Formats: sequence, structure tokens, C-alpha cells
Amino acid sequence: MTEQASGSTATAVRTSLERSARIALHRVAKRLPGPPPALSRSRPLATPPPGSGLKVVMGDYGYPVIGWAANWMYASPLPWSDAVRDTYGPLAWSGMFTKRVINVGTADTVQQVLINREGHWSSEHGWSWIIGPFFHRGIMLLDDPDHHRDRRIMQQAFTRRRLEAYLARLAPVTASRIDAWGSGRLHAYPRLKQLTLDVATDVFLDERPDGGSGRPSGPTINRVNQAFIDCVRAGTGVIRTDVPLTRWHRGLQGRALLEDYFRDKLPAHRRSDGDDLLTALCHAESEDGERFSDDDVVNHIIFLMMAAHDTSTITTSSILWFLAKHPEWQERVREESLAMGAAPDGDVLDMRAIGQLTSLDLVMKEALRMVPPVFAMGRMAVQDTELDGYFVPAGTPASVSSLPVHYDPELWTDPHTFDPERFAEGRREDKRHPYGYFPFGGGAHKCIGMHFGQMEVKTIVHQLLRRHRITAPAADLTSVATSWDWTSLPKPLDDLPIVLEPIS
Repeated sequence: MTEQASGSTATAVRTSLERSARIALHRVAKRLPGPPPALSRSRPLATPPPGSGLKVVMGDYGYPVIGWAANWMYASPLPWSDAVRDTYGPLAWSGMFTKRVINVGTADTVQQVLINREGHWSSEHGWSWIIGPFFHRGIMLLDDPDHHRDRRIMQQAFTRRRLEAYLARLAPVTASRIDAWGSGRLHAYPRLKQLTLDVATDVFLDERPDGGSGRPSGPTINRVNQAFIDCVRAGTGVIRTDVPLTRWHRGLQGRALLEDYFRDKLPAHRRSDGDDLLTALCHAESEDGERFSDDDVVNHIIFLMMAAHDTSTITTSSILWFLAKHPEWQERVREESLAMGAAPDGDVLDMRAIGQLTSLDLVMKEALRMVPPVFAMGRMAVQDTELDGYFVPAGTPASVSSLPVHYDPELWTDPHTFDPERFAEGRREDKRHPYGYFPFGGGAHKCIGMHFGQMEVKTIVHQLLRRHRITAPAADLTSVATSWDWTSLPKPLDDLPIVLEPIS
């Protein structure tokens, strides 16, 4: 057996074992006592200053050490968030991994925190205690002035000209991978995860995962993929220090591998004039002539590859999940994709053609509403502040959650129903509040790669539906609250087993 075949077999076995363990763990977690205040009495977060007129944030810690983390992550954060709000009101705190974290889950409070006009909320400190060691100085983990400086430089890697070049590379990689799947039964999530990693390897690094032209890649792509997985999962580890065999330890090892992997590539990309993202970061320059150091490039490419890899996988998976559950929408989206013409020309989308896939755009927006890839964003109060009339002391972490806002019945008609038409002109329910819909975050830290991500997702779904009719007779399509794993980033609990039926 070749090394590549051996690695693929080991990956498949590990994926199957992890899937079984994940489903079993969620079954156990759903039996945990809760939601609050089942285990402990409510307590104030802090006493407001005398005469301030501010209200007290109430909440309770939950289980020792982990707090309510298990209920929130394993038993689904959506019903848990609803229970917290019903118990304590629009702003409450909960125990999470030794910290008292306030739950920011209304459109008004989300807007106040993400816009951050007074500078009272830190993204750096809000994320650092969760994922800081694994995504050190990624663009999302910076505050001004560093964030403003790095974003100005990085924006040069996401101009329209750059996006068009990335898009031109997307189609052939996507087509070759989907064609290699063939037809029949498969688990969609791990296949999509490998596909988006292959896309990122080509578009971001100018390397061919299939061994074609490109630079030597050092560690195998499977090891790189696992390093990213370990870094993402580490933030949910119960033991949050470097102890062997723990998630935290594996995350630190993954980070070290990724740093070495990307640092080895810098000299060649510094010399290159290619159209890949890593080369763009190596040469990016602000209007003032500022450029990234080698450390800057390594930190940013690690974060950007993680974000692009994971969020695109999640969004594509959720779209397929909904299209399998709602075949009438699948046929509608397919009809528009087939109208683009015969293969291979019809497979290749430019930015104008992507704009013509209006049904796919509606479906994607609804999937992002119901399954936002980053459904909780970290912030921390860096000084005593007021939030919606409540007192929040300095040093308080905040979880800014899109789920309770995206399912708010005051903003969305029948929010638990899959209804892409809610985004169509004439309804536009997403316009009812400036922060009623924010799958890409908001304020100064809004996702810088959102346009690339949407292009990638649409290209994958477009090519899949042109080739296959998708059914999911063995999948759990009950609801996103019970059928998805929300531990770190959302994914189908069962990895979404589907059947690909060729379209003649």
C-alpha cells in the first residue's frame, strides 16, 4: 500500500470513529440537567456604581469548571440561548471554562458591541483566551491600531482584480475533485472539507494537491488539514494548558507545524509574481508603503486558510443539507445552473455569471441565517461600560451570538422555517434591523474574505448540481438544532450522508 493510500485509509477510519463518538457524546449531553437555573441560584455579575441607574446582569455559573459549556456546545446553543433569555432577560451571564461570560444576543446589543464606537470592547482580548495561542495575531484577533494597519495592507490581496484571478483558479480544481467523487453514496462533510482544502492549497499557495506543478509542500496535506482541525478544536478544551493528550496540547502542536509549513514557503513567494493569495500577502503594500513582515504573513495566512477552509465547508454543507430536505429548491437552483450552458464552459463562473445565480444566492443567504459558520464572536470589555442599560465591568468576556438574532421572531417571519424568499426583493427581512443578519460579523472586524468565500461556495454548489441530483435518505434532516454539532464550528452530526445521482 502506498503512503498516500495508507494515509487516506487512516483518515477514513479516524473520521468514522470520530463521527460515532460525536453522536454518542451529544446523546449524553442532551440528558444533562438544564437549562438554567437547574443547578445553581442566580447571582449578579457585578454591582453597578451608585447612582448610575444601570441594571444588574444576572446569571449563574452551572457545573464546576466547565460551567454551562457542555449544554451550550453539545446540546445545541439555540435552545440554550432561548432558555437563558427567558430566565434572565435580554442580557445575562453564564459560566464558561472558569469565566463569567455575558451572552450578547439581541440585534441592539450586538450592534452596540460590534460597532464599538467608544472603544470599550476588545476583539483581541475577547478571542485570546479562547483561541489566541492557535491563531496568534490573525486579523480577527487584532485591535486598533494594529488591526487598522494590517487590514489596510491585507485589503490589497482582496481587490476585484485579485478576486477575479482567484475565481479563475476555482473552477478547474472544483471540477476535478467533484468528478473524482463519481456517483453513489458518500459522506458530504469530509468530502467538502477536503475539497475546500484543495481549493485553498491551489488558490492561496499555488500548489497542486494532486502532485502536479507547484512547489514542494513539505508535510503531507493530510497533516496540514489535521493541524488546522486541532487548532480549531483546541479552543473548546476543558484543560486549557499544555498537558499531553489534551485538545490544547494538540492545538499547540498543530500551530507549530503550520508555522514551519508556511515559513518554509515565504522565500519562494517573496520572489514570485504569481496570482495566489500567499504571494499577494508577501507583496501587499498600503498607500503609505507599509508591508507585512514574515511573521505577519505567517500569522495571517494561517488564520485566512482556516477561515476560508472551515467556513466554506460549513456553508456548502448546510446548503446541501437544506437542498436535500427541500428538493423543490434544489430543482430551482439546478435549473439556473444548467442555463449557464454545457460543460466545460458552463462550469466556469466569472463574477458576472455568479451574480445571475439568484436562486442559489437566496438559498445561500438562508443557509447562512440558519447555520452561521461563526455563530459566536468573542469580545471583552476593556473598561467599565453600559450595554442596553446594564452595567458590565471591565474584564468581562462577551459571547456575541448570531443564532438568537437570526431566529428572533420579531425580525424574521417563522424563523425556524427554511424560506429563502425572505431575502428576495419585496420582502428583504434581513433589512429590518442593521444587525438582524450578520453571518460575516460586523463593524471594523467584518470578514475581509467574505466575497471570496461566497464565490467559492457558489462555484462548488453550481458544479455539483449540474452533475448530480442530491438525496439524503440516511441523513438526519430533523432540524439544525438537533442534527448539527455546535461544539466549536457547526457541522452535521452524521457528516451528512448523501446519494449522488448522475444527471444525464
